[in-house]
Amino acid sequence: MLILTVSQKRGSVVVVSVDGKDIASFSLNEDTRYVISGYHGGENVLVVKDGEAFLESASCPDKLCVHMGKISKAGQSIICLPNKVVIEIRSEKDKAEYDTIVG
Repeated sequence: MLILTVSQKRGSVVVVSVDGKDIASFSLNEDTRYVISGYHGGENVLVVKDGEAFLESASCPDKLCVHMGKISKAGQSIICLPNKVVIEIRSEKDKAEYDTIVG
């Protein structure tokens, strides 16, 4: 477990998806506060601060996504199932390369 944590690369971009579609992206290097309009009028508030991203609040009933904490490493994500919101950290490399091509 320690090896996996140490070997994870720091991400550079926060990508916001709603219902499977990328709707916004932000640099981890710039502090930002963004209100996400989720599925069926749900709402999440994303905060990017000091190189980390987290959900400050959410309209979902259980608030599990808010309690997931801060993320900053490439591949980490925060998911709000009721609002169909996914917050994912990606590196610049992730934008240009594909893991697998199926055709």
